[in-house]
Amino acid sequence: MIKFLDIYNQDKRVHKNIINDIKKLIVKGDFILGSAVNEFEKNFSKFCGSKYAISCANGTDAITLALKSLYLPKNSEVIIPAMTYCATAFAILNANLKPVIVDVAKSSSTIDIDEIKKKISKKTRVIMPVHLYGSVANLKEIKKLIKKKNIYLIDDCAQAHGALDDSSSVNKNNKKIGASTDISCFSFYPAKNLGAYGDAGIITTNSKKLYQKIRKIRNLGSEKKYIHDHIGMNSRMDSIQALVLNRKIKNLDKYNNKRQKIAKIYNKLINNKKVEKLKYSKSCVYHQYVILTKDRSNLIKLFKKNNIQYGFHYPFAINRLQVFRKFYKNKKFENSEKIAKCGLSIPIDPNLKENEITKICKVINSL
Repeated sequence: MIKFLDIYNQDKRVHKNIINDIKKLIVKGDFILGSAVNEFEKNFSKFCGSKYAISCANGTDAITLALKSLYLPKNSEVIIPAMTYCATAFAILNANLKPVIVDVAKSSSTIDIDEIKKKISKKTRVIMPVHLYGSVANLKEIKKLIKKKNIYLIDDCAQAHGALDDSSSVNKNNKKIGASTDISCFSFYPAKNLGAYGDAGIITTNSKKLYQKIRKIRNLGSEKKYIHDHIGMNSRMDSIQALVLNRKIKNLDKYNNKRQKIAKIYNKLINNKKVEKLKYSKSCVYHQYVILTKDRSNLIKLFKKNNIQYGFHYPFAINRLQVFRKFYKNKKFENSEKIAKCGLSIPIDPNLKENEITKICKVINSL
């Protein structure tokens, strides 16, 4: 069986260290927002090149916390792509704001700049690109759009740990995503390029003012025990997840490089007129490698026959989710819906063997 993702083998080298770290933690009793969490916040901030990092319970909370820290008027509009995970939209609603959906660019997984232009209104207060599949949105063009406007740029980086901003001068300093917008939001769900052994998330920013607000809001509006000067959330990273992440972050660049090498092989060897390869950003870290085909059902049969695992990311565009259908009844987002209908995620685990990669390409080309 060619596995879609093999977390156990990815982490095998650090298992003993993690177990020893947890044993020490149990003795210490430093379970919530402890020294391991502080250490990881510093490590991740340094990794991204941002001034500040604030950990939280998960990636959804990271977005909600970021939005709450801005204290925007109720129902202010947040522009997001139609092709993203439902959590992006739910987090906006949790902050009492309104998600405004636009399409992704043709043959791409990232937000269409021209569609953003059409949807900016007097109520628009945030543009939220999603670096889907690890492919980085064109932040440079979005910044041009909102220049001299009272609009924040918050990026959903849940799938882009370690990717570079190809569109920005920030890349000259080799800084990664998480350092070039007002606020960046990350998830450490176990299957991510950098994954915890449970739920966890983090927010990065270069603003001291936002950093101080978010730190309080994530801890029930408090910096000191029993002193609450903000309406807050209970969204704290636990020390076990921080210990895991502190060990795993050391290998993140190496594993991202392996993903990029596998993607290059796919780009070269997949050659079938029935299959379309998406356009990814130059420094994409390939959380997923998604191909498009109208003959998806037959390709799935071939994958099953050849013992190759696969996935869908995602089977529905946001407008097609049952909870949102009534709001977008007569609206179509052609490119996003095409990915939902025709997209298939193929294995891109960093530990894939060369013969496994070759086999996957041969099966796709046989369609």
